Amino acid sequence: MKKSMLSTKQSYALCAIGVLVLFGILVAVCETGAISLYVKGILMTCCIAVIMTTSLNLTIGVLGQLTLGCCGFEAIGAYSAALMSKLLVANGVQMDDTVRFLLVTFVGGVVACVFGVLVGIPALRLHGDYLAIITLGFGEIIRVIIQNLKVAGGKGLADGQQGQALIGIDRLANLYVVFCITVVTVVLLFMFARSRYGRAVKAIRDDEIAAGASGINITYMKVLVFAISAFFAGIAGGIFAQYIGALTPSMAGWLQSINYVIMVVFGGMGSLTGSIVAAVGLTILPELLRAFSTYRMLVYSVVLVIIMVFRPQGLFGNWEFSLPKFVNTWFYPVHVKMHGKSGASQSASKKTKETGETTASSEINTSSEDKEVQA
Repeated sequence: MKKSMLSTKQSYALCAIGVLVLFGILVAVCETGAISLYVKGILMTCCIAVIMTTSLNLTIGVLGQLTLGCCGFEAIGAYSAALMSKLLVANGVQMDDTVRFLLVTFVGGVVACVFGVLVGIPALRLHGDYLAIITLGFGEIIRVIIQNLKVAGGKGLADGQQGQALIGIDRLANLYVVFCITVVTVVLLFMFARSRYGRAVKAIRDDEIAAGASGINITYMKVLVFAISAFFAGIAGGIFAQYIGALTPSMAGWLQSINYVIMVVFGGMGSLTGSIVAAVGLTILPELLRAFSTYRMLVYSVVLVIIMVFRPQGLFGNWEFSLPKFVNTWFYPVHVKMHGKSGASQSASKKTKETGETTASSEINTSSEDKEVQA
């Protein structure tokens, strides 16, 4: 019996097995003590960076709109989750730590999503540099408001002083749960980019006028993408708040947003694979260079410049890694080639058929014109 390529269900099962293998490796290295608390902290930071980068990639890479206020939504989600957690504790609500972590993190994402809609409706009428400026201003507004809110650790609007840190947040973030949230985030964003909504968003990115003429609701799709990106940024903020245990208004600053934009561009705009690799790599790289503290940021900057000079489209461009495609290529190479040839032959035959129909119609028109001339 001849082997055939993987079916759709087999491809999904293979991807699920791959994720379970990664999770098993993570559990093994953590439970056996192979990695220290310091390394676990870096892995947690990598997961947060992956969520932020992949959500920002939806706006910059898929929609094609440059935004610089992603950390403003992260800060909204972080403070919302922290205050919700404090409220539950103050009211004596008893629940499992994991359930409370998931609940307040989701609340942070929802609040950030609401702000994303409110900001996106007026802001997304702008394009290019103007959109970047208004989102940058939004992030700074959020930072200043947090600095002056007493409930967020500030000194109040009367004093107008820079706020203190919001402390006393229960540290409920668990690496295993955060890893699962990261996987779910990547899967949902991947499915959205491949859905009919994702194709509509890409059409807007390629030619907004043509997309509008085709019947696509431009404003609705832009706000939808902006809201989804803000939601996952809020999720990342909620995780960050319950991992660090203290928050400062500086987390909403423009410099942090620039770092995430660099990760998206570094990996390749429109590529989830590139965003994941860039988020992990650029999070680990400064830690690897910590021994060379004097030149650490210099080397980091040189690496970014080299990549941008020799790979302006990013490390991966628009390419996505596919485990089923990898398996098909290595274990069923003949079928993959035949599939490619059959697809090419079908397209060639279709073009030939269309050309023949066009030629026949032109001949008919020519003969009818000749008859009219003779008459």
